[in-house]
Amino acid sequence: MNETIGMFFIVIGLVFDFFGCLGLIRLPDVYNRLQAATKCVTMGTCGILFGLFLFKGFSAAGIKAILCILFLILTAPVSAHALARGAHKSGVKLWKKSVCDKYEEDKK
Repeated sequence: MNETIGMFFIVIGLVFDFFGCLGLIRLPDVYNRLQAATKCVTMGTCGILFGLFLFKGFSAAGIKAILCILFLILTAPVSAHALARGAHKSGVKLWKKSVCDKYEEDKK
């Protein structure tokens, strides 16, 4: 039963990773691409690692998978925020159809 549920999480993780990679190619500017990379790829990789944990159980590989999930959840949003803020400060323009610019509003 754990193998079936683990395979389900791995497949869902692969689907999230696929759409995250597709978003990196299709989205128009660096800020939208960062959102695709952060949300989809983080959820996809966490799904794959959780599926691995279900396969391996509380072995060395399973514990490492859980630790990698925690590390990924803690670091991916912070790094994406730092990249977006750095891109904005260095003058990377938003897409012409962007609705709002919160960083620019905070400057005023």
